[in-house]
Amino acid sequence: MEALIEFGKIILPAGLVLYAMYLVARMFIRKEFDSKLIEIKLKNTEIVLPLRLQAYERICLYLERITPKNLIVRLNVGGMTAIEFQHVLLHEVREEFSHNLSQQVYMSVPAWEVVKNAMDEIVMIINEAAGTLGQDAQSIDLARKVFERVMAQESLQVDRALVFVKEEIQKNF
Repeated sequence: MEALIEFGKIILPAGLVLYAMYLVARMFIRKEFDSKLIEIKLKNTEIVLPLRLQAYERICLYLERITPKNLIVRLNVGGMTAIEFQHVLLHEVREEFSHNLSQQVYMSVPAWEVVKNAMDEIVMIINEAAGTLGQDAQSIDLARKVFERVMAQESLQVDRALVFVKEEIQKNF
C-alpha cells in the first residue's frame, strides 16, 4: 500500500505538469493558427478586393454601353436597313455580355440577376421596336422606335441595375 501512495506522489504531480504543458502548447498552437488565418485573410483581401472592384467597374461600363442612347449613337453609321441595324445592336449587346460573363464570379447573385435582366430588357426593346417596322425601314427608323419605347417607360432596368450595382459597391467596399 505504501508503494502505491509513493507511486501516486510521483504520478500526480507529473500528471499535473503534463496537463499544464498540454494547455500551454494548445494555447500556443491555437494562437499560431489564428495568426496564420488572419494573415491568409489579409492576403486574400489584397488579391480579391481589386478583382471584385474591377468586376463591378466592368459591369458598370457594360451597363452604360448598352443603354439605348449610347448603343444607338455608337453603332448607327447610316445606310443600314432596320433589320441590319437590329442585328448589329443585338450582336453588340450579346457580345458585350459574353465578354463580361466571367465577372459574375466576383458579384453577388442578386447583382448579377439585375444585370442579366437589364440585358434582357434591352434585347426585348430592340426586338419589339424592330417588329413594328416594315421591310423597307432604315436604321434611323429603328433608332426612333427604340427611343419612343424607352421614353414610354418610367425607367429602364439598365438604370436600376446601375443604381443597384453602385449601391452594392458602396455597401461592400
